[in-house]
Amino acid sequence: MSQTRPSTNHSASTAPREVKKDKRRHGIRWAPLNIGLERRLQTLLVLAHTLTIALFLAFFFFTCAIPLTWPLLLPYLIYITLFSTAPTSGMLKGRSDFLRSLPIWKIYTAYFPAKLHRSEPLLPTRKYIFGYHPHGIISHGAFAAFATDALDFSKLFPGITNTLLTLDANFRIPFYREYAMAMGVASVSRESCENLLTKGGADGEGMGRAITIVIGGARESLDSLPHSLRLVLKRRKGFVKLAIRTGADLVPVLAFGENDLYEQVRSDEHPIIYKLQMLVKRLMGFTIPLFHARGIFNYDVGLMPYRRPLNIVVGRPIQVVRQQDRDKIDDDYIDRLHAEYVRELENLWDQWKDVFAQDRTSELEIVA
Repeated sequence: MSQTRPSTNHSASTAPREVKKDKRRHGIRWAPLNIGLERRLQTLLVLAHTLTIALFLAFFFFTCAIPLTWPLLLPYLIYITLFSTAPTSGMLKGRSDFLRSLPIWKIYTAYFPAKLHRSEPLLPTRKYIFGYHPHGIISHGAFAAFATDALDFSKLFPGITNTLLTLDANFRIPFYREYAMAMGVASVSRESCENLLTKGGADGEGMGRAITIVIGGARESLDSLPHSLRLVLKRRKGFVKLAIRTGADLVPVLAFGENDLYEQVRSDEHPIIYKLQMLVKRLMGFTIPLFHARGIFNYDVGLMPYRRPLNIVVGRPIQVVRQQDRDKIDDDYIDRLHAEYVRELENLWDQWKDVFAQDRTSELEIVA
């Protein structure tokens, strides 16, 4: 396969890569006091993004403590709990291109730094499902590339409106849901996916639309170990069926460095912890990896991601023939598309692993 470098944005600053921790060294390495303002701003914005849900929840509980706000809060809570369909309507209600394009997001992406690379242009006369791999711990790369325009998605893929998808439960969090929708994020429910890809767009039927799904989901986050790439994909075929029903082309996306941003407790070395994590996933729909990275003022302890490069490579589209009738979708066609998708993902890994994953300790592994 040709080693031609994909198109890329050059807006991310060249912040130095985080120095690996010396395992022979004991104690905590503290950050120096004379760090420049730019790097302090980068740290502040990444911290704010990491704590976004917690910050909005804190603000909500603060307003609950003020009786004067109750006449507004009560109708609002009833509305978002029982009546609101905005996150699943496919109409992109509340989406703000102004917010998505604010200069603060370029400061955020410069923290790692993050870059978006394009294998080839995508036609605005088609619709697309971007499959993002790997999930990582918090999916910082997916947010940077597809929920903001800091990495120049609109320039690399003109005429395409992309929507990053997340759990439907996130749109039940007061105030946070408005922020998420303003960033162009929507629910990952089947209704939402189908509406986004069959409504609106250039022709009113979804042309020029794209959605980004983190295929591996919560289960894959437990395998997010530095310098490795283990993808939960073998039995994940729902996104392929969705593509066939809506006529959306499949586009694999591989984020080199996503798994390097945090360290976590290895589930295979702690079976009891793993069983508890899977129980939480079954009961609540998400899981809780036991992870750590760096802190605000130190390089060894905390929940801030490491400053390590993120290179998000968008692969070549796999054309899909639409079949609206769910009962008539051929299983062989699903398997064929899925196999082709996996091959393209493997091609991306083979093509760019020696460029973006030079310090890998294992090769790409695709599991159940």
